[in-house]
Amino acid sequence: MLTESSAAVVTATLPVVRAHGEAITGRFYQRMFDAHPELLDLFNRGNQATGAQKAALASAVVAYAAHLTGETGMPWGPVLDRIAHKHASLGITATQYPIVGRHLLAAVGEVLGDAVTPEVAAAWDEVYWLLACELIAREARLYAGAGVPEGGPVWQDWRVTGRSRESADVVSLTLAPAGGGAAPGFTPGRYVSVAVDLDGGRGQQIRQYSLSGRPGAQEWRITVKRVRGEAGAPDGMVSGHLHERVAIGDTLRLSPAFGEVDAVGGDGPLLLVSAGIGLTPAMAALAHLADRDPGRPVTLAHADRAAEAHALRHELPALQQRLPNLAVHLWYLDAAGADLPGLKAEVSAGLIEPDRLALPAGVTAHLCGPVAFMNLVRANLLRRGVPAERIAYEVFGPGMLPG
Repeated sequence: MLTESSAAVVTATLPVVRAHGEAITGRFYQRMFDAHPELLDLFNRGNQATGAQKAALASAVVAYAAHLTGETGMPWGPVLDRIAHKHASLGITATQYPIVGRHLLAAVGEVLGDAVTPEVAAAWDEVYWLLACELIAREARLYAGAGVPEGGPVWQDWRVTGRSRESADVVSLTLAPAGGGAAPGFTPGRYVSVAVDLDGGRGQQIRQYSLSGRPGAQEWRITVKRVRGEAGAPDGMVSGHLHERVAIGDTLRLSPAFGEVDAVGGDGPLLLVSAGIGLTPAMAALAHLADRDPGRPVTLAHADRAAEAHALRHELPALQQRLPNLAVHLWYLDAAGADLPGLKAEVSAGLIEPDRLALPAGVTAHLCGPVAFMNLVRANLLRRGVPAERIAYEVFGPGMLPG
């Protein structure tokens, strides 16, 4: 908790910090990267280019301050867990937090000028370090649980053992530990980070990809959609590299599996709702249930542009045979050619209609897809009585805060 004196200062200054949040975080990133260019290797340059990253950081810091002062009752434990898992997947270390704190507080002073008295600076420094210490503790536990030695490297070499073209813009890669042995088990809904070196000595970039294969298999599988830049955003650096340059026999650097979302949580009926490449954790969940709990009632609802764009679709008939209580609902903007031999599915043209999804008593839902899509579905489930704690959802990059 904030000290009483700092709480009063933060409460009084929170409106002006909120109003200038993106200017502060924009200046922060500029300062930090000028002083520590090596940290560029940890940050998504696409999100930096669009401004999404500075908006996300500003929202997080302001929301945490509002939480400390009691302005909002939003529970912060789940948010801290989400951020900590993301940080662990990037290999963030405790030694980097002082660097961030120094440049963030300096940016506050530069943007707000004389309004930042020593008392104001001390109060916001206290906010930052309360947040930092909570994250450092959570991240230390995650590293220990993943078998990462204290201060040791997160990254391990994995060999590409298979490559499958799923659609025009989606490819699956199967991966095995380069040192031999079987891949570790994982909970459906977890993801791994992939670190690649960019051409021309442009440094490293890291992206997270949900594990899409069967937990307990000898190998891991990731299913990667190629990101095409839109509205001035750049093409995906890492997805483009994986599509164009990675072949069977190559080596990739991967993190352990992290992620706070359990896609098969609960023991009653399960609703899996996905759109586009958001299907990946749902496919891992179905494979897991086929092995461990084949009789569980499951509904899969997936939305996509067309049947030919629906990656891993060909795996559904075999999964449905092993999951007798699996109902499949598909929405395609273009529903032509949607029939698939052996698959019993309700196929509709157009956008997903959440009101048509059955919600049996005790249902647990897992959502993955674009943020706007998940907001639409989540709002519908809440309105129809599904408790918020029974709705899990996955968000990568900016947009990690609820709402």
